[in-house]
Amino acid sequence: MLDVMLIRDATSDDWPAIWPFLRQIVAAGETFTWDRDVSEERARAMWLLEPPSRTVVAVGPDQAILGTAKMNPNHMGPASHISSASFMVDPAHAGRGVGRALGEHVLDWARGEGYRAMQFNAVVETNTRAVALWRSLGFEVLATLPEGFKHPAEGYVGLHIMYRPL
Repeated sequence: MLDVMLIRDATSDDWPAIWPFLRQIVAAGETFTWDRDVSEERARAMWLLEPPSRTVVAVGPDQAILGTAKMNPNHMGPASHISSASFMVDPAHAGRGVGRALGEHVLDWARGEGYRAMQFNAVVETNTRAVALWRSLGFEVLATLPEGFKHPAEGYVGLHIMYRPL
């Protein structure tokens, strides 16, 4: 676990540090529903969100970016009171509490913004570390879409819809 970690708003200057691990995670095809060969331009547009949505980075004591999260309304209009979020932790920093710190930060943000709940639309069931983390933060699996995700090694696996009230 890291003793010191700062979570702050992401800036365009952070992108060169985010892109390498984001590209690695997406290209692996094990946890994200993005095209595995997403272009840098498209990835940047999907990750660095404009207000009222928000993107943050977790920064270590050496100023290295350890991970990132984006948070936003899950839907628009009369369903915009439910938030959602996505997370990426640099694999070089996995297992050090970065995901938990980002998760707690995102939940605090959503409460502060007046959202009533948070919903994750597509948590790959074989991503057991993420599923365990979200359960430990109060999320429950509402449903699983059978064979909703084509994992490169496991074949077709389920996609969880996870939820927690705020």
